[in-house]
Amino acid sequence: MHDHGNGDGRPVASDASDASDASGHGADRPVDHGDGVHEFLSLERELTLFLRRARASQGEMAREVHPDLESAAYGLLVRLDECGRQRATELAAYIGVGKATMSRQLRALEELGLVAREPDPADGRAWLVHLTDEGRGRVTSVREARRARYVRQLAHWDQDEVAELARLLHQLNSGMEKHAQG
Repeated sequence: MHDHGNGDGRPVASDASDASDASGHGADRPVDHGDGVHEFLSLERELTLFLRRARASQGEMAREVHPDLESAAYGLLVRLDECGRQRATELAAYIGVGKATMSRQLRALEELGLVAREPDPADGRAWLVHLTDEGRGRVTSVREARRARYVRQLAHWDQDEVAELARLLHQLNSGMEKHAQG
């Protein structure tokens, strides 16, 4: 792959010799003893950088949806946008938080007018959460703008590289999900 930009005008390090570790200190290129250590150290470094940028981006997208929206709640809105009505327990399991945290986040989203609850027809004791029209419109707008940024940032990539990156990320996420469940 190429040395790709990160969207803020700075190149992303593609070689361990010019990358920094999570503490911001320069990292020397590890000696490759053929045991895969170098590859996993490089993976750790690149994922750390990617996740740091993803968290910052999620905060920006949350504020674009609503100035008072917590960063963590953005993922809930995306999940509801993609999957439709969900029980709070399903959302909590998917996001990986407890019932109390999920209840607090959903209350805040309701107060902002982004989600609503309705009785679950399959179980009168349970509630289904869904995006309001306002919530759906705001999330759709932010997601479309994000996709447009990806297109601009990756315009110099071959479409096969983009597809391969998506495939590998899906494989990574699926493997991690199976490991967490097992």
